[in-house]
Amino acid sequence: MTDTPCFLDVRASITGKRWQARAFDERLAWALAQGRGLPEIVGRVLAARGVTEETCDGFLNPTLKALMPDPSRFRDMDAAAARIARAVMQGESIAVFGDYDVDGATSAAVLVRFLRALGVGARIYVPDRIAEGYGPNAPALLRLHAEGVRLVVTVDCGVASFAPLEAAAAAGLDVVVLDHHAAEPRLPPAVAVVNPNRLDEDGAYRTLCAAGVTFLAVVAVNRALREAGFYEGRNPPDLLEWLDLVALGTVCDVVPLTGLNRALVAQGLKVMARRTNTGLAALADIAGVKERPDAYHAGYVLGPRVNAGGRVGLADLGARLLSTDDPVEAMQLAQRLDSHNGERRAIEAAVLQDAIARVEALADLEAELVFVAGEGWHPGVVGIVASRLKERYSRPACVVALETRDDGTVIGKASGRSVRGVDLGAAVIAARQEGLLIAGGGHRMAAGFTVAGDKLSELRVFLTARIAAQVQAVPLVPTLELDGALAVGAATPQLVETLCKLGPFGTGNAEPRFALADARIVRADVVGGAHVRCILSGSDGARLKAIAFRCLESELGKALLTAQGAPLHLAGVLRVDRWNGAEGVQLLIDDAARPGGSGV
Repeated sequence: MTDTPCFLDVRASITGKRWQARAFDERLAWALAQGRGLPEIVGRVLAARGVTEETCDGFLNPTLKALMPDPSRFRDMDAAAARIARAVMQGESIAVFGDYDVDGATSAAVLVRFLRALGVGARIYVPDRIAEGYGPNAPALLRLHAEGVRLVVTVDCGVASFAPLEAAAAAGLDVVVLDHHAAEPRLPPAVAVVNPNRLDEDGAYRTLCAAGVTFLAVVAVNRALREAGFYEGRNPPDLLEWLDLVALGTVCDVVPLTGLNRALVAQGLKVMARRTNTGLAALADIAGVKERPDAYHAGYVLGPRVNAGGRVGLADLGARLLSTDDPVEAMQLAQRLDSHNGERRAIEAAVLQDAIARVEALADLEAELVFVAGEGWHPGVVGIVASRLKERYSRPACVVALETRDDGTVIGKASGRSVRGVDLGAAVIAARQEGLLIAGGGHRMAAGFTVAGDKLSELRVFLTARIAAQVQAVPLVPTLELDGALAVGAATPQLVETLCKLGPFGTGNAEPRFALADARIVRADVVGGAHVRCILSGSDGARLKAIAFRCLESELGKALLTAQGAPLHLAGVLRVDRWNGAEGVQLLIDDAARPGGSGV
């Protein structure tokens, strides 16, 4: 990696990153551009994402017809569909047991809306993050059984819930697991365990999130009901109307937006634009989303608000919002979630500041894992803080919220976020199997666990060693990948409109990022308390608006505010800027470097 030439000779930017050009086949880039009448830079972007002349049309117009698999290809899917279909036809009481994040909320809402369309009123149960922790727990399952529930479907959880599902089975409660988290060779006792990450699956769909798995299960149940004659004399539901929820869950769970995931999001965003989901429409109104929603709105505007209930409010608020058809209830829930999101931001900022101080005080800042713990931290924000630390230090991060219980024992509830090339979920599962955790699991990019306070030091050593072994061959070098360089005057609305056709953007299909070489900042000021807004000027005489978010206290913010007309290489993504009826372009600045390859 370090032998690759630096883009614009930037070895260490102002944020400490090495700039690299995305690798692409130049001949293919020209062929893609010329064959479809696209700018050369767009052909380069396509080629860098592995698009070929044969796959280009499918990439630009991903369809479920072309990419949707037969649900029966997944282990236990037919058994799951048969059991849920039987519950529907026999009028059994069903509960959907979800997780408190966006993927869990959207999964629960998809299944509940499907069952409601069949005339079945399923109950949603989401465990309290602090009181109950993640996933199914025996007391909750047994309580549901005592209240008359005969079938529980877990969504976005369950594959590692051995003891709770054993208790459910002993009580005679049937459970179907729909999950996507890393699985072990042994599976929990259940009627069916559907999970593309089961070790006996072929891995072709291992990047599906729970919302995607749940949608495939709904397709399978729908087919089972049709074959059983359930729809004779009645109209079957339109399953595609719930793709907006699948798209939201897929984007927010940060799974690769390639293949089936890409089609689910592309089609789901079209459904989202129609505003047919009462709860999503209310949330968009509260959040001030007036334009056509895209992956950015799903991931950074709507998703955090859905998440907020599970973090600092009531765990089931997100699922209730996404499953309601009552506009009054939807608006009330949306307002509560928006308020909780404001609380979450304040709590997150305080925990992040404390966490950074603790990390900086550690003797070994070069360790392959950032592992930090604090008493009194809110467990609802440790995942976000872990993500911020991962971005800051360019390495996996685990954040542990410690709590001293009435009996004097200390328990830590934690979340971790990983970087490309490091399977954090596997490391956490190994720690649980080693007896270092009370509970834990996850997938490659994210994990969660509960640990006893007296095991904390041993756990840190274990996880660091596991991760160090993974990165020995490929050192963790902070890099910023770029799709090319543009003149300021080349950043036109027409180019941005063309680039938008390459979306939806996210993990696996990164939003195109460009460098503006030798741009000059003719004006810079602070907006929104922590953002830096700029006006750029290029050697071609053109001007361009730009903004760097949450950077005021960083080296990047200081550099932008003190540039005083000196040339800077600026890196970022281009977005359409609509203001007072006019349409222009704005650069969202990710990084900067001074000509000569140095950030200093």
